[in-house]
Amino acid sequence: MFRYLLLTGLLMTFFATNPRGSGPAADEGPRERMLAAVAADVAHNPQVLGRPQLSAPVLAAMAAVPRHEFVPPELRGNAYANRPLPIGHVQTISQPTIVAMMTDLLEPQPGDVMLEVGTGSGYQAAVLASVLTRGEVHTIEIVPELARTARERLRRLGYENVRVHQGDGYKGFPDAAPFDGIIVTAAADEIPPPLIDQLKPGAVLVMPVGGQTDTQWLTVLRKDASGAVERHVVLPVRFVPLTRLEGD
Repeated sequence: MFRYLLLTGLLMTFFATNPRGSGPAADEGPRERMLAAVAADVAHNPQVLGRPQLSAPVLAAMAAVPRHEFVPPELRGNAYANRPLPIGHVQTISQPTIVAMMTDLLEPQPGDVMLEVGTGSGYQAAVLASVLTRGEVHTIEIVPELARTARERLRRLGYENVRVHQGDGYKGFPDAAPFDGIIVTAAADEIPPPLIDQLKPGAVLVMPVGGQTDTQWLTVLRKDASGAVERHVVLPVRFVPLTRLEGD
């Protein structure tokens, strides 16, 4: 309990000193409650990360990113609830616990270059960009309107190390490959081979795998120095499907 109270105090200080995280004062209570819920979920599922707490950089990123900026105006009152919310176009902004876990599982380092498939509102990209600091996030979205609004939102909020692309994320983004990590925020029956090909040796891919009528499993794939891959499942989840451009 003392450790949690100390962490909460540190996060409150972070809110006060980080311009991206500084929303209206009324948001601080809900944001703290969201962080407490995320911390509790991680502690109750230590098998996911191999430890009962998030890394310090991921915790700081979750505290800093103003989630209320990434949800529709009519849902801002629920922005810091620890649950997914609809963002239009039959898409969602993921539950904060899942965002935090997937980010941590990527093992991000400050200078990494990473790919996100499924930009959505841009929330996951913002969290990842906050961890990378000197690195870069390429994020690709198949829905043109979501790609446009996410690009504008991230630019307005000052996430200068995020590059938003519109296109078919199944194919990855070969122009910037290979990547230090890849995160996919939509589910497919199998991990797309182009994404595995675009991983650097030693890099990690995190993705929900499974059909819409099956159990989906959050899956971690690691490519070794020889190019061989090893994968393991860590948690049952529920994501929207990974969609393809017609004709592909």
